[in-house]
Amino acid sequence: MRTASLGLGTTLVGASAVGGPLNWLAEHGYGPASGEALQSGRQLGVALVGLGKYSTGQLAPALQQTRLCKLAGIVTGTPAKAAQWKQRYHLPDQNIYNYQSFDRIIDNPAIDIVYVVLPVALHAEYVERAARAGKHVICEKPMAPTAADCRRMISAMQKAGKKFSIGYRLHFEPHHQEMMRLGQQQVLGPIKRLVADNGFRFNNDTPWRVDKELAGGGPLMDMGIYCAQGVVYTKGQVPVSVTAKLAPNPDSKGLFKEVEAGVNWQMQFADGSVADCRTSYAENLNSRLRAETGQGFMELQPAFGYGGIAGRTSQGPMNIENVPQQARQMDDFADCILNDKPTRVPGEMGLRDMQLIEAIYRAAATGQKVSTKDVVQVLDKVSGR
Repeated sequence: MRTASLGLGTTLVGASAVGGPLNWLAEHGYGPASGEALQSGRQLGVALVGLGKYSTGQLAPALQQTRLCKLAGIVTGTPAKAAQWKQRYHLPDQNIYNYQSFDRIIDNPAIDIVYVVLPVALHAEYVERAARAGKHVICEKPMAPTAADCRRMISAMQKAGKKFSIGYRLHFEPHHQEMMRLGQQQVLGPIKRLVADNGFRFNNDTPWRVDKELAGGGPLMDMGIYCAQGVVYTKGQVPVSVTAKLAPNPDSKGLFKEVEAGVNWQMQFADGSVADCRTSYAENLNSRLRAETGQGFMELQPAFGYGGIAGRTSQGPMNIENVPQQARQMDDFADCILNDKPTRVPGEMGLRDMQLIEAIYRAAATGQKVSTKDVVQVLDKVSGR
């Protein structure tokens, strides 16, 4: 998850360009305004807020591969990082901000999109500030520590009249899109059971992840959200209830004194099918998403990394190539802005997932089945693609 390569994706982007802009537009289903932007060389400017591992290792390199948007600015509290990024990416001084000067971004027409890549507890503040600055926003997952924060963020973006997207990169990844198609269209029959596992042995390389105030929670927030997401978009339904149990804590006075070490949970659906899920910071779990039907199965393993995803069904391997996930995610958002169309991963989806996570935490705390009847019913439906 932390070290997967984008190397193969680079080749694919180059290959897709050979057929010219029109072929590339058709391949991705992008709108006519995106074609005009390609012809004119116009790219929307993206400013990354927070220059940690994800921005450094994934988003900035991906923005060298995007065609509808580009890295135009940064926001960091570390002067040394600002100097390094300025030199590496040839950024002008006026596009470099710190957290105190961030609000001046309102006066910078070179910045169209603000991508919030900060610890979870800071998401709401910077989404709201970006909204007041009149910028479109991508916010990393999980969207916020609480569903109440999510609602406030959505309201701010609606008031600003700007596009708002959550950094759910796997909705733009072809293996996961195939899982959506197979599951939602019931190609192998109705799904009876799903399984999703995602976790790793945390070594404190990013201490904020086990700081409850900054992270909002432990592996359920960070890694488990992929399981919840994958289950919902493969099934094409939001569960009606959840049960959950905290995993044993091997270090209750150390790393995991503020957050859970792991969670095992089950989602129950209206048709009687279930999803069994696990996440952990205390052990390396298989990165897996599997769906079983009366006629067979479909499975991704590894499922949730930045590359190297592999899929198979009971009928054989999927034979799908890996792609640069973050580049596709950001180009798709740029296309939504250029053509004024909704994103498939809106703020409401981030709210839905925080409502599910809150229900899982309640179930684990009480030992009771918790209803999810009030969870927002937003889905990435295959027919809507």
